[in-house]
Amino acid sequence: MAANQPDLRDLMARYLLQRGEAQAAGLVVADTQGEVTPYEAAPVQAVEPRLAWEEAIAALQSFVSAPAKLQAPPDWPQLVASQEPAVALAFAAGNFPQLVRHVQPLLHAAKLPELRPMSAGRPLPVPALLTWVAEVGAKQQYPQFILGLGALRLARQFDQAEALLRKHRADVPAEWQAALANEEAALAWHQGQAEAALKLWQAQSDSVPVLFNRGMASLFLGKTTAARAALNQAVAKLPESSAWHHLGRLYLALAQMRN
Repeated sequence: MAANQPDLRDLMARYLLQRGEAQAAGLVVADTQGEVTPYEAAPVQAVEPRLAWEEAIAALQSFVSAPAKLQAPPDWPQLVASQEPAVALAFAAGNFPQLVRHVQPLLHAAKLPELRPMSAGRPLPVPALLTWVAEVGAKQQYPQFILGLGALRLARQFDQAEALLRKHRADVPAEWQAALANEEAALAWHQGQAEAALKLWQAQSDSVPVLFNRGMASLFLGKTTAARAALNQAVAKLPESSAWHHLGRLYLALAQMRN
């Protein structure tokens, strides 16, 4: 072993410690037969569940100073592994920018509106997640409940997410209402209700996620001037260390190319 190389035993100890911490946080894929199955035919680079989780809570932290470390909901690693590539992605609880992993279709699309979500899609089986979201909603635990709604959206369990949102909307504290409103619009957007989602975001008070989403939705609805204005504001407020900042810059560049 070279003099400057770390001891192999130390490296193994650090690795095991990191794995243990990730396991405790629910960020390791379980060795199961797999309740969630990827639908992509071509292999793509896997997204690390911990990295995805750090970005998945960013929208909530833009609304309220949520804890930096939050327990991931059940099925999270499997849910991350199951995701198909996204194009028009809302900045909302549960979403992570690494879902936009095929840039070429964006750069060469003749009509960007054709790339936005058009339908609800096939739901994924996530029974443990459904039970967990219902429990944290009944216990009025925040921000876990809103994160759970976002995870249900990722699983395309839209009906369940909307039912739980309506059931517990009045119980959500005032400080979390803006985040909940953003989530409601994101639910509409990812079900293919583009105009309705943009209308909801336009009615909400300015915040980084709302500005981002107004710009993103406007871009994929062919409203490039409005997209540029909103995305310029959102990108300026997002730290360069955030993957959401770089996704916003990509959307902004697309709006500028088409203006």
